[in-house]
Amino acid sequence: MQGLMMDYPLTMDRILEHAARMFPRKQIATMLPDGSMHRYAYADMHRRVKRLSKALCTLGVQPGDRVATFAWNTYQHMELYFAIPGAGAVCHTLNIRLFPDQLAYIMKHADDRIVFVDATLLPLFERPARDAGCVGRVVLMNAPKGAAVGVPCEVLHYEDLVAGADEDFEWRSTDEGMAMGLCYTSGTTGQPKGALYSHRSMYLHTLGINQAAAIGLVESDIMLPVVPQFHAMAWGMPYAAAMAGAGLVMPGPHLKADALAMMIEQEQVTVAAGVPTIWTALYHELKKNPRDLSRLRSLGVGGAAMPRSLIEAFEKELGVSILHAWGMTETSPVGTVCRLQEAHEELSDAGKWDIKALQGYPIAGVEMRIVDGEGKELPWDGEQVGELQVRGPWVVRQYYRMEPSPESFTKDGWFRTGDVAAVTPDGYMRITDRTKDLVKSGGEWISSVELENALMAHPGVREAAVIAVPDEKWSERPLAVVVADPDERKPSQEELQGFLAKRVAKFWIPERFVFVEEIPKTSVGKFSKATLRKLYSAGQLE
Repeated sequence: MQGLMMDYPLTMDRILEHAARMFPRKQIATMLPDGSMHRYAYADMHRRVKRLSKALCTLGVQPGDRVATFAWNTYQHMELYFAIPGAGAVCHTLNIRLFPDQLAYIMKHADDRIVFVDATLLPLFERPARDAGCVGRVVLMNAPKGAAVGVPCEVLHYEDLVAGADEDFEWRSTDEGMAMGLCYTSGTTGQPKGALYSHRSMYLHTLGINQAAAIGLVESDIMLPVVPQFHAMAWGMPYAAAMAGAGLVMPGPHLKADALAMMIEQEQVTVAAGVPTIWTALYHELKKNPRDLSRLRSLGVGGAAMPRSLIEAFEKELGVSILHAWGMTETSPVGTVCRLQEAHEELSDAGKWDIKALQGYPIAGVEMRIVDGEGKELPWDGEQVGELQVRGPWVVRQYYRMEPSPESFTKDGWFRTGDVAAVTPDGYMRITDRTKDLVKSGGEWISSVELENALMAHPGVREAAVIAVPDEKWSERPLAVVVADPDERKPSQEELQGFLAKRVAKFWIPERFVFVEEIPKTSVGKFSKATLRKLYSAGQLE
């Protein structure tokens, strides 16, 4: 027997309608390229989104068409987050930090016919667009009339589209199973792969991250998504803010630590989200130039593990609470968060920081397991380490325009994340490494992530990345690539080895440390170990 409930479609337009009806005056602020702030309310956004959706339909956009964005975090980009799915199309966010060849591949693979481009990013867009050869129209945002585009296509202007349409529009997003968003992985191994989100999956993801036990945005919050809108839909934060009625601060192209610190203070931000490299820079900026952070209740961290030492520094020295999370493009992306529970209240501060350094528990809606090399499920004892696998209503079941492969999906329906993890008895997950980044030395595994975190606890180390390099005796040994803290005395190799000797097993300690000015980053701000391996092979890490 089936339940007798309404068949109510879980679509993105429902979130927008709710925001406009319940929170019409809540503000969305955007720092424009010239440093000024654009401000308007959810009611204003609702009207403009309706106009933009209608304009897209007038341009001939059909349900299922891919409409791409190539832009910073702005109010206009947020309008596109709702307008493109509202027109029945798929919002395809293009990662502005990918290599031109990867961007060209992605645009061609997705068959993007219209791309909305921030004028400041035209120099990065033109070459891959020419190589892709599929772009028929470019819509420029914040560009003067007559701006030239080095792509043979029709050029339109964003505000002309909005002004040329009216609000008399019925949403085309009538089925929650329709595709609404398309994000590609960063392609660290092989070509990037597409995760095609449905209205239902993103609506449920929004409910999931707004659980009190997850991110838990509420109407009184002001959210600063530093994580780019082109990366896994800004971790779903724009949708979560709209559903909760929270205010938003969009940083635009201003991602330097001083600008972010100023926004957090002046806009009274309560929740921010970004990758560890962003927050590392922010910590050092705030130490030099203190700001009023009294409204900031949570600094969300994802994309990579934040070193425990930095968590302690933020909380102990700046009074800022850190919220670790884990996810992937394939999980929409939030899968776990790391909040303390009642059982942790009696722990010392040091004990609480130990917990907060973990990647956390699966939020309701995500199932998690770890398995050994034979696919056998391992116990959650905090010790045994295995491949992390997940499933749930906002986890992909296959990649866009690709058949499911056993390398990514199990026969019983789990997604293979490629992360190696242990899970405590109470469900807190600890990422020990990516499968491709583990160091196997003399038959024993060494976690590059744990070595990096141990190194970054040294006051003289700003950043550290560890890769495996060939060794005649041990097969592989760890090589540490280190950025010294410019505000501290540069440590010697012997000093770092002695520092590690108190924190890791003896055979983990690298024989070699290479000091560099900067560690190369991926398009989403993680350490690019693929680049480091190439540099080592080319003899450039000596």
